[in-house]
Amino acid sequence: MAESGASASAAERSPVSPCVGICLMDPATKMCRGCQRTIDEIAGWYEASIAEKRDILARLAARRAARAG
Repeated sequence: MAESGASASAAERSPVSPCVGICLMDPATKMCRGCQRTIDEIAGWYEASIAEKRDILARLAARRAARAG
């Protein structure tokens, strides 16, 4: 049986933290050298909504792509 939209949203899992355990802030970029997050993104991760966490993960993917390209 299909779940209603409200039930599916409530059961939705929060994205896993992108932390890789290499916590070193780069003074030039103001981002963590391990996960590429800013201080604000790191500090706000656990209070962020699922949508906000997905936005952070999308920004990280864009940063990594820009760095690789």
